[in-house]
Amino acid sequence: MTRTRPHVTVLHRWRDTHALYADYVDHTTHRVTYISTELGRASVPEGAEAVVTVGLTDDLPAVREALVSLVGRYGPPEALVALNEGDLDTAALVREEFGIAGQTPEELAVFRDKLLMCTTVAAAGIPVPALAHVPDPDVVREFGRAHGWPLVCKPHRGTASRGVVRLDSEADLDAHPELAADLAAEPFLAQTYVDAPILHIDGLWEGDRLGGWTASRYVGGTCADFTQGNWLGSVEEDDPVLLAAVEPFAAAVGAALGGGRPWVFHLEAFVTRGADGGPALVFLECGARVGGGEIPFTWRDVHGADLMAAAADIQLGRAPVLPAPKTGEVGGYLLLPLPVPAPCLVERADWTAPPAEDRMPYAVLHVPVGQRVPPISGYEHVGTRFRFRGPSTAAVEEAIGTSAHGFRLTCTPLDT
Repeated sequence: MTRTRPHVTVLHRWRDTHALYADYVDHTTHRVTYISTELGRASVPEGAEAVVTVGLTDDLPAVREALVSLVGRYGPPEALVALNEGDLDTAALVREEFGIAGQTPEELAVFRDKLLMCTTVAAAGIPVPALAHVPDPDVVREFGRAHGWPLVCKPHRGTASRGVVRLDSEADLDAHPELAADLAAEPFLAQTYVDAPILHIDGLWEGDRLGGWTASRYVGGTCADFTQGNWLGSVEEDDPVLLAAVEPFAAAVGAALGGGRPWVFHLEAFVTRGADGGPALVFLECGARVGGGEIPFTWRDVHGADLMAAAADIQLGRAPVLPAPKTGEVGGYLLLPLPVPAPCLVERADWTAPPAEDRMPYAVLHVPVGQRVPPISGYEHVGTRFRFRGPSTAAVEEAIGTSAHGFRLTCTPLDT
């Protein structure tokens, strides 16, 4: 068994270059092995020591088996890097089982269990909508009567808005008989619905202070709306009054959830109005990872900083380094859903109403015409992805709307 170079294992699923692994760990001084999906192999660096393919990187038995084979060849890894939200639980369990340094299931719990997360934040004095664990529809009904309708039901440990249901009334609850089975299958919570714009705040908590960050507003709908077939956009905010309110809020959340350790965050909050008429923020949820969608790309392209690098630093046991995001430009992105369910074949991709040159996205990505879209979940595998940069929030928001209504992807369903 050769152990001349330290062994690092990466749990990887992205087809695109969300993470630039070769920049984060030297593949010549380390044996960097990958446990990857078949699609993810396309973006594994050439210097990888070995790649073991699994069907899904959140399949714990498959990942365990893959890691056993890598340990037999290269020895136990000194670090396990997992940067996709869907792989955090698997990585924590594997670290614990194999004695690998890094985030444990216990440390991860406050970022994955939304009930624990919200109660922890509320205990720190941060505004949080009323919420409660709901084991059955009767408790949901009681919650609605006590706190009012509409309300939202969602899994304690859901990702990408999986299982989120909005209920507008008791009658609406009765119209969702399938909810009873969902509540019985896994822990759910109910939360009062807040009718307000939603921000996502992305950056680094350094352990004792707020590092670099940006604040963006969802446009066109919400993440939950996207699961129902609506387009989803995001534009960075440049309003100094709003940003002045965001900074102490993000710092308070970082201190409440971080436990004195550095972590990269993707924080969502409602923007309401305070007693003075200014913006006031209400906590929604927060992940200890880089945000999804096109966030890693717009940070690198527009702001010259790599959030994934900071997240990798933390998992590699190093002090995270994240340059302050460059200012002067605003970033944004747009996700268009597939016009038909996957698997499907891309037949055409064209502009029905091309934007003006100063409103064009700087990147448009989709499965090429003539190729098959696989039936895989996640924001990487949507219909079309767009990235934007511009001089102001208003300009980028207008460009997002123009592209949302002016681009068409035509697909034909395929048999599974």
